[in-house]
Amino acid sequence: MTDADLRGQRVLVMGIGRRAGGVGVIRYAVEAGAEVRVTDRGDPEDFRAVVDEFRDTTVEFVLGRHDEADFEWADVVVRNPDVRRDSPFLAVAERHGARIEMEMTLFLRACPAPTIGVTGTKGKTTTTMLVHSILAQRWPATVVAGNMGRSALAHLGDVQAGVPVALELSSFQLEGIGEHRLAPTVAVLTNVCPDHLDRYPDVAAYAATKGQIVQHQTPDEWKVFPDDDATVSSLVAGTPARPVTFSAERSNGDRALFVADGQLVARWEGSELDLGPVAALRVPGAHNVRNALAAAGAALAAGADASDVRAGLARFAGVAHRLELVATVGDVAFVNDSTATTPEAAVAALAAFPDRPIVALAGGSDKGLDLEPLAAALGRHARAVVLLDGTATPALRARLGDAPVHGPYPSMAAALRQAVALASPGSVVLLSPGCASFGLFVDEFDRGDQFRAAVRDLDASAVTQT
Repeated sequence: MTDADLRGQRVLVMGIGRRAGGVGVIRYAVEAGAEVRVTDRGDPEDFRAVVDEFRDTTVEFVLGRHDEADFEWADVVVRNPDVRRDSPFLAVAERHGARIEMEMTLFLRACPAPTIGVTGTKGKTTTTMLVHSILAQRWPATVVAGNMGRSALAHLGDVQAGVPVALELSSFQLEGIGEHRLAPTVAVLTNVCPDHLDRYPDVAAYAATKGQIVQHQTPDEWKVFPDDDATVSSLVAGTPARPVTFSAERSNGDRALFVADGQLVARWEGSELDLGPVAALRVPGAHNVRNALAAAGAALAAGADASDVRAGLARFAGVAHRLELVATVGDVAFVNDSTATTPEAAVAALAAFPDRPIVALAGGSDKGLDLEPLAAALGRHARAVVLLDGTATPALRARLGDAPVHGPYPSMAAALRQAVALASPGSVVLLSPGCASFGLFVDEFDRGDQFRAAVRDLDASAVTQT
């Protein structure tokens, strides 16, 4: 379905969302000539700015509720990724003949350029931005969008034919992509660990959704994946796209990326390409070395060369809320890793500072995940643990045993005050919660923003001098 197919159609946008995707869908449908109605159960006051943005259009807003009549009315329903596919309102729409779409299904059909889609439980945003940094060396007009607060449809007009687009894709977005048998030109699977068990019945169902990124590719397309990850290897097995593998160890294959003697290397169809030294990466942690390899493999598949990779990796300075150095105060580094919403992500962050004492801020709301790996890593790496209040926090506290634990605290400001009291020069105060954010915070980005704000309020005298 292209924008021409939307012309004259009755389009119902289900869910505005907290970020840019919903607004991008509304604007796209309006400009395509559709009759547009928007429904969201949220507080109408939260969407005042969105309503004002479309005040001079014919868009109708039904806020604070969903009405079955709207779903009976629609020819097309575009659901926000947070809306479950088994919603009874979507069933009403389908019984009345409506198509169920998502922003990303509309985008992939309309996009005139090759796409690089990146997914994974952890590392997908950093890998996507690394891909974009590399592509920009060859194609300065390259677009990046997706599950990072950048609406793909809002940037469709910026896409140039032949210039690859980098897309971050969540499992929620992949539900629609798989349903409509769509796929990116280059699919990247960074890893799969347990997550979102508050949405999926089990880990297998969650993993299968991630695997949708490769299921409908063609033999002329590319799949990039870690060949040392059994879960991911099983998801891509038997799919037709050409394989590109990555691993921290030297590996076999016609197109394989790895580390050798401190260098990033690609074996690419008979040649070995020098992709630069590991030391040139400006983002810390062994997990970011793997992210760099994945991004390099995707970019090479899309037509970049080794010099593009070297320059793009060296220029990449990181992404907000992902091991982001907010400030150094009194020789204490304050690092915002708020998007570590799973135990595995927090474990990787804790291991990224092997030579410095860590005061860790952890805990939050429950997604049904096993907290034992997080507790074990906190015990190994953290000098002290400061807990944020949330539904998962009591279980994490119980698993920490005799470790030096403080809290839980009912606000970021209170938790940071305690962390500062425990820190000494040379320490890292690391916000890497390993849990979801809901309860104390709107989302993980709000949590990171509150951490930044609290750090900005510090001065050097607030840090313990020992």
